[in-house]
Amino acid sequence: MSDQLSRVFAALSDPTRRDMVARLTDGDATVGDLAAPYAVSVQAVSKHLKVLEDAGLVTRSRDAQRRPVHLEAEVFDLMTKWIERYRRRAEARYERLDDVLADLNDEQPEPEKPLEGTAS
Repeated sequence: MSDQLSRVFAALSDPTRRDMVARLTDGDATVGDLAAPYAVSVQAVSKHLKVLEDAGLVTRSRDAQRRPVHLEAEVFDLMTKWIERYRRRAEARYERLDDVLADLNDEQPEPEKPLEGTAS
C-alpha cells in the first residue's frame, strides 16, 4: 500500500485500532493507558500503534519520561473528502432514480373509482 488513504483505511480495519483512535479523540494517552482495557501485552498495543503511526493517524512525542500518543485529526480530512466524493455520486444516482420513478408515476393512468351507489 503506497498511498496514505489505503494505509489509513487498512489501519482502521482492525477493531482494536479503531477503539484506540476513538479513545484518543478524548485526548493524548500513553501506551500503558491505551493498553489498560485490553487483555494483551503492551508490546501488542505498541504494534497496533506502529500501524496507526505509519498511516499518519497518530504521533508520539516526548514529555519528560512520558511518550504520549497524539491523534492527528487532519488525516480524517483526507478520509472525509474521499467519502464525500462518493456520497455525492450516490446521491446524484438516487436523485435520477427519483426522477425516473416520478415520470413513470405520471405516465400511469389514474385507477377508476367505483361509482357511488353501485355494488362493488
